[in-house]
Amino acid sequence: MTEGLAESVRTLAGRYELGEPIGHGGMSDVFLGTDTRLGRRVAIKLLHAELAEDPQFRVRFRREAQDAAKMTHPTIVRIFDAGEEAVTGTDGAERLVPFIVMEHIDGELLSAVIARGPVPAEESARIVEQILTALEYSHRAGIVHRDIKPGNVMLTPGGQVKVMDFGIARAISDSAATIAETSGIVGTAQYFSPEQARGVAIDARSDLYSTGVVLFELLTGRAPFGGDNPVAVAYQHVNAAPPIPSTLAAGITPALDAVVLKSLAKEPAERYPSAADFRADLSAAVTGDLAVKRAPRADEFSAALFGSQAAAAQAAQRQLSTDVDDRALRTQSGPPVLWLWAGIVVLLGITAAVIYWVFTLQPQNLAQDLVVEVPDVVGTRFEDGVNRLVDENGLVVVRVDEANETVASGLILRTEPSAGTTVERGQQVQVFVSSGPSPVDIPDVSRMDEASARATLEGVGFQVGTVTTSTSVDVPAGLVVSSDPVGGSGAPPATLGTVINLVVSNGLVTVPDMVGKPLAEANTVFSNLRLQITNTTWDASCTGLTLKAQSIVGDVAQGSPISLVSCQP
Repeated sequence: MTEGLAESVRTLAGRYELGEPIGHGGMSDVFLGTDTRLGRRVAIKLLHAELAEDPQFRVRFRREAQDAAKMTHPTIVRIFDAGEEAVTGTDGAERLVPFIVMEHIDGELLSAVIARGPVPAEESARIVEQILTALEYSHRAGIVHRDIKPGNVMLTPGGQVKVMDFGIARAISDSAATIAETSGIVGTAQYFSPEQARGVAIDARSDLYSTGVVLFELLTGRAPFGGDNPVAVAYQHVNAAPPIPSTLAAGITPALDAVVLKSLAKEPAERYPSAADFRADLSAAVTGDLAVKRAPRADEFSAALFGSQAAAAQAAQRQLSTDVDDRALRTQSGPPVLWLWAGIVVLLGITAAVIYWVFTLQPQNLAQDLVVEVPDVVGTRFEDGVNRLVDENGLVVVRVDEANETVASGLILRTEPSAGTTVERGQQVQVFVSSGPSPVDIPDVSRMDEASARATLEGVGFQVGTVTTSTSVDVPAGLVVSSDPVGGSGAPPATLGTVINLVVSNGLVTVPDMVGKPLAEANTVFSNLRLQITNTTWDASCTGLTLKAQSIVGDVAQGSPISLVSCQP
């Protein structure tokens, strides 16, 4: 929804008054609101008008909003009302604006928490356990969220988790045909499940995958997959193995690694079957009650596979080496003794054959299956390199971005271990990817004339874009008031070649109309604008020290004189 359209909608359904904007997303804008009928504060989500152009969407939207409104749980943001409002935009065209009236939550988005860096394991688990509690409730009600991400999770000051937008994502995604069409509407590709990325039917386990991505991001401070566009990220959800969280952040136990990786399994059948199972294992992993079995190494493979036969052979050898006098006396003679000895001989023969097979026929085949050479992917796009490393060779990729002045962004610089090194399948390989040239500081060009500012910026390697004029209280005409992006001490650096726009003073100052305001307030405003208050006269027709007239208003030269007329004290 455009800002102009939002301005034209001040009351919805004759009941909900719109206040200040408190959020903005790819499919909606959120405003603080008041339910005038019940006198309570609410949050009002205005969906973008283009979503309502499809009549079938409006039907689905109402149905899904009604279903979501039935859910009442401490971990879910309540939906109070939903509908459509016909409004007229600034262009004079009338549009239907879908809206949702929700419970107002005093807190911050989980995305803001993650932006500050990795969250300790105990706190990450506490947050995700509450998300899973909300999903357990919704899944039992037959509602799949479809858009679990930090931007749809609120945290109250007391630490309570509130999940938003249940049912709304389904109404929108049912109206879309492809990933490319929905990537800007339903969530972001960073939180897609593989089945969402493939565009196939999904169920509750898709929500559990997305929750696993949120848990990964809480623990490490970054999403498991990234890329230049949503399609590249979606491809990795389908084809690439996620990094092991403990390799990216400290304090993550093997048990917690195992829970995260199970939730991120590519096939739904290999994930947790329910939110309750996911929550139980997560809780056990944090408390240390979840046992994780270590995978056998290659040199343990034969022993793990044939351990029972070896134990039986050792028992038979001990029996054969026991002194006759030490053996238990037997009262029975005849066939049973012969059967025992025959069984021992057969068991020894089987054991010998197995040992021969393991040590003469299998090592070469096992070695071929368990080890690979790291392929040479230097100079290729990261996505292409991942395909060779993961799909063709079974390696685990850990991406490391690194600034480089000569290699284009997105190309692979090197791998560790390097190309040609023999490693075990499943081993992690660090892939160093160019992020382009290092950012540099932007010079402070304020109060320079335009020519000097241009020479300074271009001399460093930036480009000068648009140059506009503006009023200024104290910057003389012809000098730079500000730059965008800003420069100077404390300003964030930028990549060379970045376009810098300039604002140059026109030597004017904007004088507001203060008539009707208290004289003291008017004097303060005019003094701050550095105007010369030359004369103040009194009008006997009124009282109260209120400004009745001023000599100038609007854009005038800096330092202009101004005379005032005030009501008498």
